[in-house]
Amino acid sequence: MLKRRIIPCLDVRDGRVVKGTQFSDIQDVDDPVMLASTYALEGADELVFYDITASHENRSLILDVVRNVSANVHIPFTVGGGINTIDRIADVLLSGADKVSLNSGAIKNPVLITQGAKRFGNQCIVLSMDVKKVSGTYKVFINGGRIETDLEAVSWAKKAVSLGAGEIVVNSMDQDGMKQGFNLELLKRIEDAVDVPIIASGGAGSVEDFIELATRTNVDGYLAASVFHFKEINIKDLKRSLKEKGVPIRL
Repeated sequence: MLKRRIIPCLDVRDGRVVKGTQFSDIQDVDDPVMLASTYALEGADELVFYDITASHENRSLILDVVRNVSANVHIPFTVGGGINTIDRIADVLLSGADKVSLNSGAIKNPVLITQGAKRFGNQCIVLSMDVKKVSGTYKVFINGGRIETDLEAVSWAKKAVSLGAGEIVVNSMDQDGMKQGFNLELLKRIEDAVDVPIIASGGAGSVEDFIELATRTNVDGYLAASVFHFKEINIKDLKRSLKEKGVPIRL
């Protein structure tokens, strides 16, 4: 059985790691290079770095920050935010990222998924979905959760995989920053519909939330931000707790 992955998420705005609640009330956290280095030492399996203002403000990803982070981290590293062309994908990967995360860019131009997968391999192309329940339907949002689309989450996941996405990050906007547990219903629907690794995001508030996620779903990775940034959960301790519950994880 594949080992489950613990993945701290670094949302970056103006060169600083920040964190909000349900995509608002943004707080400053730390320098991305220092935080990334700390997480690598604590035993994180991977990192995700999002430039959370790139798509909204239509500005380029801050590649210098990516280079600095990747130079200090020796674990797999995904980068997202404002990636909307095949050249941008190449820039990010050449700057040191192992994978790119496509969100708004893939929805506006789905063929970008196929282009990226053909040129760099499916394993480099991650679909990131910001999902919120609207009138009983899980809808996909773009531009940092600001704009609702017509896409239903499960249908979009299936289409993205058919186009070449090799992994999906499912971020529940309803749970984001609330620390009340992951959206298990949404995650189960998506994991049942596709055959690529699923990363759960949004809602982690306690070690018990991770254990519940591990025992009630088969998702491959557990992504969180606040509980790690504010030192509410130590990654080594979290991994030991999961291991004690029989979860396959690398210590």
